[in-house]
Amino acid sequence: MKRYLAFLLLFGLMIGCEGDYTIYDMHPPEVVYVEIPVEVPVEVPVEVLVEVPVEVPGEGGDVWIDSFEQPFTMDGIDIVWLIDKSGSMNQHANSVVAGIEQMMLSLPSAGWRLGITTTAWYNSGSTQEFPLVPGDSVQDAWDAYNNTGNHGTEAGFDALYAYLIENTYNQSWLRPDAGLLVVFVSDENEQSTRDFTSTATGLQDFINWYGNQRNSVFLASVVNVHQTQNDCSWNVPGLYVGDRYMDATNAFGGVIVDICSQDWAPGVQAATAQATPHEEWPLSHHPIEDTLIVFVDFVVMPADEWQYNATTNSVEFLVVPPEGALVEIGYVIDHGSGDDDDSAGDDDDSAGN
Repeated sequence: MKRYLAFLLLFGLMIGCEGDYTIYDMHPPEVVYVEIPVEVPVEVPVEVLVEVPVEVPGEGGDVWIDSFEQPFTMDGIDIVWLIDKSGSMNQHANSVVAGIEQMMLSLPSAGWRLGITTTAWYNSGSTQEFPLVPGDSVQDAWDAYNNTGNHGTEAGFDALYAYLIENTYNQSWLRPDAGLLVVFVSDENEQSTRDFTSTATGLQDFINWYGNQRNSVFLASVVNVHQTQNDCSWNVPGLYVGDRYMDATNAFGGVIVDICSQDWAPGVQAATAQATPHEEWPLSHHPIEDTLIVFVDFVVMPADEWQYNATTNSVEFLVVPPEGALVEIGYVIDHGSGDDDDSAGDDDDSAGN
């Protein structure tokens, strides 16, 4: 009460005096927080694809581009030959071993392993044979072929599954980081019923499964092809045509060889080339040499990292493109060398492969 009386007294005195007075509130100030939205600029990276025209030197003419994708086989290539060892295949024994020998000669000097088994799943799932390796001979190939025994079951898909998944011995030499090339050899159609049914669904199941086995997988088939395309001296019944093997092989862009062919070498060489790192690439046409230009993943490859070999009509890589790289080789066709306008059209299917 005394405080209030003192205040009234002071207030009365101030009123009674002349002049202007200001009354200050002596209470501590109240702090009020106010949220004020502030826009802060944020840099968001935006990738813009820009087409940059690259001029191929030359004075007109037909421009051609050969291309390929470098396989994931820098860490090596595991190869499996699954061979039909039924009685009717005895006539092809020499061709089979000659084909294996040709592949061994076509492979790089290191980094590969080649296993041989049969199209009988109960055999491929239990065999304990170490693969052929660089330095082995054709006699070693014959020994490996003979050691597989004779088994009449013609179920290549089931046999491959058993070989890769169920055969524990094979885990000692198969390499998950290596590429994988499988070669089926049979004079009858594929007849799996265990892991993959003989239906269209079973075929697709095999394709899906095999495609997931490695980063790079390759497939080749040496089988009876259709009558109008084979070199057989007899009429091949439809039952003996390797349609399922060929369908699976085509799904992976692989190589198909007519089992009746007198020379498997070109097909075996082509299958091998698909699965090995490309240190050179044969051109589809003869180029005007000074128009050659090489791209690796859409970037021009320096001219000192490759060279053109006129003798083999190929580009040789002094610096090997990395795994998974898309390599494109552009040039103007030299029609004076014998390449004509029609040849470019005929090779459309081979360009880019």
